[in-house]
Amino acid sequence: MSGERGPGRRDEVLATLRGSPEPMSVAEIASRLHVHPNTVRFHLDILVDDGRAERAPVVPAGPGRPPLFFRALPGMDPAGPRNYRLLAAALVGSLAAGPDPATAAATAGRAWGARLAGGSPARSASDGVRSLVTLLDELGFAPQWPGAGRADGQIALRHCPFLELATTDAHVVCPLHLGLMQGAMHALASPVSVDRLEPFAGPDLCLAHLSLSPSTSGDDTREDDH
Repeated sequence: MSGERGPGRRDEVLATLRGSPEPMSVAEIASRLHVHPNTVRFHLDILVDDGRAERAPVVPAGPGRPPLFFRALPGMDPAGPRNYRLLAAALVGSLAAGPDPATAAATAGRAWGARLAGGSPARSASDGVRSLVTLLDELGFAPQWPGAGRADGQIALRHCPFLELATTDAHVVCPLHLGLMQGAMHALASPVSVDRLEPFAGPDLCLAHLSLSPSTSGDDTREDDH
């Protein structure tokens, strides 16, 4: 049916509901917009599923099935556009304007990593690295642990979730990512530390360099340590 699938028509249905002080029936909305009732029903179903409208209870005025009435739900549109890149750029710009951007970014990153890691302490050195790799994967870093089974060495990061910002503000974004990894390992009480982050070690590669605490036994670095 012509006009059913365009978001413009759906916006018109929602705007009609928002402009009415009382719930409206399908027929009323269709008459107001000069469209077929089935078109209105199609968009109302989607608006209800998206949490932007709801079916309003009505008191039957007589025998038979009462018509369905709808009203818009208050609040901003949860399906509206997002621009998190703009927010990220504003936050990076704020850090970059400070007297010591790298330190401020690393501090923010450590707090961020500690919150994200949470949970129980790592059972071993390699377990801590596995937890960090899992976290980095969830955040979109596409990590690779070539030395899987050992808790020293390097983690290869094949993707940067903030690539555009990292190419222009690496002095903020890279310390933020390093702090993230350090904060996560600290929260996991891991004997492994992330000493440094080597940005763009290759065309599609950043390297996180790991080291073990001097007190950690060599047996704790292997996959079969538990």
